[in-house]
Amino acid sequence: MHRDMNLVRQILLKIEEHPEPMGWVELDIPGYSPEQAAYHVMILADAGLVEAVNLSSFDGFEWKPKHLTWEGHEFLEASRDEKRWRKALELMKKKGGGIAFDVLKDLLLQLMRTNVLSG
Repeated sequence: MHRDMNLVRQILLKIEEHPEPMGWVELDIPGYSPEQAAYHVMILADAGLVEAVNLSSFDGFEWKPKHLTWEGHEFLEASRDEKRWRKALELMKKKGGGIAFDVLKDLLLQLMRTNVLSG
């Protein structure tokens, strides 16, 4: 399964919206299957952006997010602005085609700093 950075961002936004600090967050993201969402929750947990629970069984693959980590909040703040998000993805595609997470995060932070310092 391919990593989809737009899905990553949508998952992080959904988790942040969740009002409860306990339990797990139910994800229903239009255009994505439950398996795609679960896979991305798993890799977000691997990357340290979310705390998640593996509920997989013989019935299927299922990961549920519980909450954002500090690092997850940091990435979400950098990616929150839609215009900055689109610009960062566009720059990444122009320069190399692929999207490495650390490079994307650094680029988002750089765009954020430029915005803050310019005005």
